[in-house]
Amino acid sequence: MTFSEAVRTCFSKFFTFSGRASRPEYWFFFLFVVIWNLIAGIIDWQFFTQVSVTESDEVKSVTATSSQPVQSIVGLIVFFPHLAVAWRRMHDTGRSGLYALLPILLILGAFAVLIFGIGLASQFHGGTLDILFTRATLLIVIPTLIVLVVSPLLVLWWLTRPSQPGTNQYGPNPHEVAQ
Repeated sequence: MTFSEAVRTCFSKFFTFSGRASRPEYWFFFLFVVIWNLIAGIIDWQFFTQVSVTESDEVKSVTATSSQPVQSIVGLIVFFPHLAVAWRRMHDTGRSGLYALLPILLILGAFAVLIFGIGLASQFHGGTLDILFTRATLLIVIPTLIVLVVSPLLVLWWLTRPSQPGTNQYGPNPHEVAQ
C-alpha cells in the first residue's frame, strides 16, 4: 500500500471500526497526520500568533500566544479516521479495538482517583481521616502514573506488531486479500 492509497483508504473508511488495517495503512496515515499537524502549526505560528513585549526595571519579557485555529481544525478532521484506522489496526493484531483507547481511559481513571481522593481528603480538615485519604490517594496515584507511562508504549508496540496470519474474528488478513 502506498502513502496516497493509505490516506485515501482511511478517509473513505472515516467511521469504519470493523475489519482490519495493515501496518502500512496505519503508519502512512499516521505520517499524514503528523505532516498536516506540522503544516497547520506553521500556519498558526505565522498568521495567528500575537507577540507582546513588556518592559519593567531592566527586565524585558516577550510573550507569544496563539489560539491555534488551523491545528484545531486539522485535529478535528483527522480525529475519527485516525481512531478508526488504529481500531482496525488493533483488530489486525488479533486484539480488540478498545486497546487503542487504553491510554485515554487510564488518564480518565487517574483523574477520577485524584479528584475523588483529594475531594474526600479535603472534607476532613486536619484529622486522621484527612491523612488517611491523602496517603491512600498517593498510594493509588503512584502506580497509576507508572501505568500511564507504560500504557502508551504498550499500545505503540501493539500497533507495530505484524498482522495475524489468516482470517481472525475481525476479518481476513489485509495482505492476503490484496494479493
